[in-house]
Amino acid sequence: MQEDYNIQETESKWQEKWRSGKIFEADPVTDKEKFFITIPFPYLNGNLHAGHTRTFTIGDVIARYKRMQGYNVLYPMSFHVTGTPIVGLADLIREKDPTTMKVYTELHGIPKDILPTLDEPEKIVDYFKVEAENAMNIIGYSIDWRRKFTTMDPAFQKFIEWQYENLYDKGLIVKGSHPVKWCPHDNNPVEDHDILRGEEATLVEYTLIKFRHKDTIFPCATLRPETVYGVTNLWLNPEVEYVKLKMEKDELEEYWVVSKVAYEKLLYTDWNVELVEELNANDLIGLKLKNPATDNIIQILPAPFVRGNNGSGVVMSVPAHAPYDYLALKDLATQDLTNYGITADDIQNIKPIQVIDVPDYGEAPAAEVVVELGVTDQKDPKAEEATKIVYRREFHGGTLKEITGKYKGMPVSKIKDRLTQDFIAQGIGSVFYEFSEPVQCRCGTMCVVNMVKGQWFLNYSNPEWKDKVYKCLGMMEVIPPEFRVEFENKIDWLKDKACARTKGLGTKLPCDPRWLIESLGDSTIYMSYYTIANYINDGTITPEMMTRPFLDYLFLDIGTVKDAADASSLDAALIDKMKSEFNYWYPVDIRSSGKDLVPNHLLFFLFHHVALFDESKWPKALAVNGFVSLEGQKMSKSKGPILTLKEAVDTYGADVTRMYILSAAEQAQDADWRREGIESARAQIGRFYNFVRQIIESGCQISETAEKTHIDRWIESRLQQYIREVNTALDTIHTRHAIQNAFFLIYNDIKWYHKRGGEQCLTEVVETWTKLMAPFTPHICEEVWDALGHTESIAFAPYPEEDPELVDEAAEVAENIIIKTLEDVEEIIRVAKIEPKKVYLYTTHEWRVMILKKAAEIALANSEFVPTEKIQEEISKDKEIVTTSIETMRHYVKEDIKDRADDMLQAIKNQSVVEMKELMQKSMEEPIIRSRGKDAQKYIQKVAGDIRGSSIDTVLRYLNADLDEKAVLEEAKQFLEKELGCAVEIFNAEEIDAGNAYDPEKKSRFAEPGRPAIYIE
Repeated sequence: MQEDYNIQETESKWQEKWRSGKIFEADPVTDKEKFFITIPFPYLNGNLHAGHTRTFTIGDVIARYKRMQGYNVLYPMSFHVTGTPIVGLADLIREKDPTTMKVYTELHGIPKDILPTLDEPEKIVDYFKVEAENAMNIIGYSIDWRRKFTTMDPAFQKFIEWQYENLYDKGLIVKGSHPVKWCPHDNNPVEDHDILRGEEATLVEYTLIKFRHKDTIFPCATLRPETVYGVTNLWLNPEVEYVKLKMEKDELEEYWVVSKVAYEKLLYTDWNVELVEELNANDLIGLKLKNPATDNIIQILPAPFVRGNNGSGVVMSVPAHAPYDYLALKDLATQDLTNYGITADDIQNIKPIQVIDVPDYGEAPAAEVVVELGVTDQKDPKAEEATKIVYRREFHGGTLKEITGKYKGMPVSKIKDRLTQDFIAQGIGSVFYEFSEPVQCRCGTMCVVNMVKGQWFLNYSNPEWKDKVYKCLGMMEVIPPEFRVEFENKIDWLKDKACARTKGLGTKLPCDPRWLIESLGDSTIYMSYYTIANYINDGTITPEMMTRPFLDYLFLDIGTVKDAADASSLDAALIDKMKSEFNYWYPVDIRSSGKDLVPNHLLFFLFHHVALFDESKWPKALAVNGFVSLEGQKMSKSKGPILTLKEAVDTYGADVTRMYILSAAEQAQDADWRREGIESARAQIGRFYNFVRQIIESGCQISETAEKTHIDRWIESRLQQYIREVNTALDTIHTRHAIQNAFFLIYNDIKWYHKRGGEQCLTEVVETWTKLMAPFTPHICEEVWDALGHTESIAFAPYPEEDPELVDEAAEVAENIIIKTLEDVEEIIRVAKIEPKKVYLYTTHEWRVMILKKAAEIALANSEFVPTEKIQEEISKDKEIVTTSIETMRHYVKEDIKDRADDMLQAIKNQSVVEMKELMQKSMEEPIIRSRGKDAQKYIQKVAGDIRGSSIDTVLRYLNADLDEKAVLEEAKQFLEKELGCAVEIFNAEEIDAGNAYDPEKKSRFAEPGRPAIYIE
């Protein structure tokens, strides 16, 4: 091995060996169990960044782990290019947009002479697919590249056409008018991949209530239509521009007054909208209108808080239930409104009208909360808090009052849809859609909600389809488990989704070729395409052969092989071979992805699989991971900041990048890439290499028949713990916990073993350690594995499994005594600032051990005793387990709930599980304890106070070990003397009692079980 580890040279060497050896090219093996893992293919409008690095590396770790467990692993990759973002990027490059040119040269690292040439979508795709594959190779992903494709490849487009023909035939693609996110510039629906800002925005359905003044309607948008019964007035903002519109739909003609901004949004609804005239708000304020739900006459009042870009720009006032309305009326009472024709009496006569019965509130909940919080006026920040309190309590506990007529007694939480439908049927209501937050297309245009007519939709709201998805989810493993609820909520929430567009890159919709299939729609079942992609890439299958009878037979078992052969011109035997390969690999064993894809891509992945495939082909598991920020800032491909995968590997190396991104946070937690953290990881990799190199170069060859010492048994036992922890963590994809055990914690024990002079197990230890690390840092582990004399790649070496026969708790307890004793002596020397001439150690008396046994018996019998394992189990039900030791290094809780864990443990510590009186009584039954008088009583008191649920397991391990502590220390005497630089003498309790021990300051009386007393000369 080289003296200094050359990261780039070593990693390039092993990547070439993997590539030339084609070791990750996976084909079916009949007598070998398969494991098929996929991750979302990256979208090629930029270089891969740290977010991709995290998701893809987690996927690679799972693939490598399963491969070492003996599975035949398929880990393929391809590239997503359909939709409008790449088209938009080409436009920006062609226009030499300054921000785009700066971001893509400085942050994406595209040479300045190359970027201007990427002025067509196809050129962008060709450039980034090479860059992406290279990036994934230099970080060492174990991908079968024979199966790569882009979503614009002609054969893949045939596959997508086939998918949508089947969906259409099943009645799952429908045509109609539905609200969609829409880019006015591109004149297309937009999906998450098309969005520059507002990716999390949802479509919010408002109910429009039509208040009438003569022949003119003032529509008010509300999320709470039940409150119309409590409306006392309407609000308009004198500073907002208003317009009068002629609205036509289904032979209905109405005239509406709305803000000018609302007019622009209404143009995208299914109404025919015509501008009649622009209006001055001052001429409208003071008008009187009829409340359509109650026939009450109400007045329009001025309100500066009304925003023209929110809803219709006309707001209804419900002062009994809306703190802002209550405060606004209160403020108006002190103002002169005579210029609007409004008198002081008009304001004074407005009284709140209660619509909702709310527990713990009277007739005016809004007023009561305003007083309760001390809100002064509309501008008081506490007004927002008051609003949330009232709305929350009304929604969860409120019921409608008699004023609502037939709706009396109905819960607020269930009334919205029914009221909206009833109001529409009565002609006094309509529906209006808004975004939950502003949405901006990647082309730079602000998006609108468009009610598209004649649009093609995937009928995700179909209840039978949803039932199948629920069934699939119920059969699946979801990692981490808490995301199952989120998936269930999203399935319930998902409505019909636009599945076609007219611009961008994409496959033509078979049922209507004027449309292109929406980009997320073609990224749903492509995992099945991987199983035959190698045949397409080597020319065996051409796009013309991808006929429906061929694909129906291959993937859905519809028709016969003869039908497939006749339709494709392929040999029947070859078709059956491909079919057997599909049946071998499918279903997907796990789909691992970022949590931002839960409400869209991952959801569609489930919907399309259950719609098309037999139940036996439904996916088995989903894994979700968090985001990655850069030095605390959210990354963005198009705006920055960004850390590309290539930049990270070029700067730090593949293994360092992998180890850091995996250990930065537990799976579902968000990770933050920090320079100081990655530098620490680089140093750790260097220490690993140097330590292992020294062991290998020492040429230590120990006979396998040589007798193992105590320290050998100790390291073997410790290794079993780490093996168990790593396997458990990887099975549940807790990569941070896994790497903590596979590297950081095991490293300390191995260093201790070496320091203690352990030799017999050195080769075994290094080999086990290297195999444990191989999924995380494969390059350096290949280098070490090779240096150990192995000829086959470590990628196929058996992953370590726990051997219960090697677990030796007595050896661990004994070594822990040695470790703690050395630490205690060194601490005394440090604090006292002395140079020791001789150290005396005194082991404990048997009567103290007897008291400890009595206390343990009482604790175990106590019904309120909570063992540490139970605490661990309860805590681990929450999110993201990480390694934070509690009492012993065997028990871990999550960092994000560490305070909660500590509180739980402290509560257990404070709750005595050993009553002092009971322990005293049982202990004093023993003559040997009774003979110790006050010393025994003091120790009994101490033990009763010490033993709690968090420490009892440690006590039990000590007692079960049944050690001769003097013998343990005598075995380590030479080591202790070497470490302390002076002689060490050890005495047991019998020697002390007999007066045969040197103990001038009576230190021996402080000896406790597992913790010898110390005297230093």
